Amino acid sequence: MSAAKPRSNKLRVIAFYLPQFHPIPENDEWWGKGFTEWTNTAKAVPLFEGHYQPHVPADLGFYDLRLPETRAQQAALAAEYGIDAFCYYHYWFAGHRLLERPFNEVLATGEPDFPFCLCWANQSWTGVWHGAPDRILIKQTYPGLDDYARHFDWLEMAFADRRYVTVDGKPLFLIYSPQDIPEVASLVRYWRERAWSAGLPGLQLVAVGHHSSHRNWVANGFDASVTMRIPPPYPRLRLWRRPAILRHVKVVDNLIEQDGSGRTDYPCVGPNWDNTPRAGRRGLVLHDSRPELFRRNLRHARERAQASEPQDRLVFIKAWNEWAEGNHLEPDLRFGRSWLEAVRDEMGAS
Repeated sequence: MSAAKPRSNKLRVIAFYLPQFHPIPENDEWWGKGFTEWTNTAKAVPLFEGHYQPHVPADLGFYDLRLPETRAQQAALAAEYGIDAFCYYHYWFAGHRLLERPFNEVLATGEPDFPFCLCWANQSWTGVWHGAPDRILIKQTYPGLDDYARHFDWLEMAFADRRYVTVDGKPLFLIYSPQDIPEVASLVRYWRERAWSAGLPGLQLVAVGHHSSHRNWVANGFDASVTMRIPPPYPRLRLWRRPAILRHVKVVDNLIEQDGSGRTDYPCVGPNWDNTPRAGRRGLVLHDSRPELFRRNLRHARERAQASEPQDRLVFIKAWNEWAEGNHLEPDLRFGRSWLEAVRDEMGAS
């Protein structure tokens, strides 16, 4: 299961992976003792007629990512249904890391034997979804070259792991909000120089764009981009009496970029979305999400990826386990393994 290289000309499916399923001191302080992603997931309630909440995990249960057995079960399930790698969200705040324990243990133990890459989730943590947008829990800062050097020193350990996903031999690294980084092109140049100095053939640097971003990130020094279109644009309600509701069937064709080559913009597909467990009546619901709608987007993503060069046949899925955003492939009590079956069938898992 350790092949981080492309299997023949088969496209590679990479799922974003959230590590917030174990308590940490910071979350204990901010949200209460024992807080994890499950806290909001489990207390969610329906906010309108027909609203599917709460999402209750099935096969894996309410797991704790401190347990190696949990991580092994996740990897086995992903591999069984054609997920080729996890893209772990990585949090670096001027040298301070958060939610680092699961990935630290993946690196230290060599288990699970399943490919991975990293996405620097470089956003400040705030209370925005809890009605306190001005409350800064931890601020994302960019102190400069010394911090970039320390950051790369740590990343180099991950890049050296045989499981790390590469494109043309270059470690694949994503940055979630590149527009927030001052003089981001300088950072890109510096990290490329560090990679060459370390004996790597380079880096495959990918900017994560969003529905409102039309910037050409390749022109800004990146090798490619990934465009997330969940949630899509929607009007904010003036009175927060209920969440914004979009029928999934009505917007399904807007949830994936309609053009662009795999070389410069890797397709990204989301199975579902409902962040009311976090945001309550300030949230957005893709109402009546069903696996057949997800399949529709998967087919489009597959067609786009197959038109690319073999090494660039990547498809990203948001997400493996963002339960408090109702955005997950992991089985729940309503749909079971149907989301995973869609990936297996549409992506052509071997």
